[in-house]
Amino acid sequence: MGAKVKKAVFPVGGMGTRFLPATKALPKEMLPVVDKPLIQYAVEEAFAAGIEEFIFVTGRGKSAIEDHFDHSFELERMLQDRGKAEMIEVATSMMPRAGSIAYTRQMEPQGLGHAVWCARHLVGDEPFAVLLADDLILSKTACLKQMVEAQSRMGGNMIAVMDVPAEHTNRYGILSPGFAHDNLVEVKGLVEKPKPEDAPSNKAVIGRYILQPEVFELLEKQEPGAGNEIQLTDSLAAMIGGQPFFGLTFEGERFDCGDKLGFLQATIAYALARDDMGEGLRDYLRELTPTL
Repeated sequence: MGAKVKKAVFPVGGMGTRFLPATKALPKEMLPVVDKPLIQYAVEEAFAAGIEEFIFVTGRGKSAIEDHFDHSFELERMLQDRGKAEMIEVATSMMPRAGSIAYTRQMEPQGLGHAVWCARHLVGDEPFAVLLADDLILSKTACLKQMVEAQSRMGGNMIAVMDVPAEHTNRYGILSPGFAHDNLVEVKGLVEKPKPEDAPSNKAVIGRYILQPEVFELLEKQEPGAGNEIQLTDSLAAMIGGQPFFGLTFEGERFDCGDKLGFLQATIAYALARDDMGEGLRDYLRELTPTL
């Protein structure tokens, strides 16, 4: 049985250049899907999984994220004066308790592995989760909660995986699968963004991880890999064999919100799932269908 996972790391230092000009002054993690920023969905998912401490690895121009997870006394006072108690609840609904959020700076963008390594002193010597806000997962049970429950049984490291088209393997970390049981598959190897002809499978790693603290020692010594960046996948591959390592095929639909089309698809899917706007949007989409 694995130790309880209480801490989560959110790497949010990326520039978001694919969404320029929107992200010139706004962190990409603050882009809203319907009416919540991407980073709030990630934090809510971690909270649903029992996470107690939230660690953000930031960069320049990310102060809006810090402000989002803090009180805005002027806004709350204005809403109170106008008798809008329900809006105060909305504005403060995802505020972790005082002292449960920490921020550290990546200083320079050297890849996901480097961002995770920057959180080493805040994580300490215990297992931890990593969530990438770009990967938004619509599911009945929070994806990370599914992983935490599985990892508590299996121990070791766990990654979220999904099948992707063979021609897309060069966009992901791809695993070499071992034995499979139900929704778990043994991880026998990991390769970062292999060409389709070199890929060991079409099982791709997406942005949810539960990792043992030994990964920090490997990241400390790691040389740049694909894209001349410190790739998390490379250090994870070095941990295979020393302790249990599984991939979880999660229940739910994943949207790549680092991509404009994926972001639009997520917005539609999340809006359709809402009681307050789903039917109206369905009616509009039905009207559009003959013209598509």
